[in-house]
Amino acid sequence: MIKAVAWDIDGTLVDSEPLHLFALQDVCGAHGVDISDLSDAHFIGVHIGDVWRELAPRFPSRVTFAEWSHQIETAYSNNRDRLVEIPGAAETVARLAALGVRQVAVSNSNRRVVDANLEAIGIADLMEFTISLDDVCEGKPDPFPYRLACYRLGLSPDAVLAVEDSATGVASAERAGIPVLFLRAPGGRVPEPARAIDGPPDVLKLLAEATDTRASATRRHRDDPVARID
Repeated sequence: MIKAVAWDIDGTLVDSEPLHLFALQDVCGAHGVDISDLSDAHFIGVHIGDVWRELAPRFPSRVTFAEWSHQIETAYSNNRDRLVEIPGAAETVARLAALGVRQVAVSNSNRRVVDANLEAIGIADLMEFTISLDDVCEGKPDPFPYRLACYRLGLSPDAVLAVEDSATGVASAERAGIPVLFLRAPGGRVPEPARAIDGPPDVLKLLAEATDTRASATRRHRDDPVARID
């Protein structure tokens, strides 16, 4: 029985890639670093540490990762008004909260980015807690972020449902033993062993179907004389 939903944020609840790209281009430009040879999609889903490792040779040696990443986060947070929700995300989170389903967010972004995302679409107060890259020793695809979520929820992995939009996130949840739904892009591949959904509202539908199935099974058990004897 699913008792909590653990949401990824970027690309799952918030259409954040345009702002991530803007922040990256803005900071690179401020340092006189040209990244026009890279496609806009080059760093989608890439850990910020890996982004820096690729771009660091283009920067003056005096620029550190800590300084650069802080500037990226500042540019992102200061422009949060550009963020828009994935269709149906805020309403789905609100409806689940009204039904008493516990909800958390498990992200591969830093704390300031996580907070900016959830505040931008008005659902920060509906999350029991959030886990950012700053809270873990290893980010996704390592299972630690989702294991930490289960620990803090006080629930076994099979009682938590993860919702992701990347193979990296699916791998993290799967390795933590958590069932996972994958928000697929049109025509995109669905990574194993995730179940595909087309949008956040599908989470409500699937949980309702699971509840109806359990209720039907319980009724059949009660109506079965042999089952009652057992």
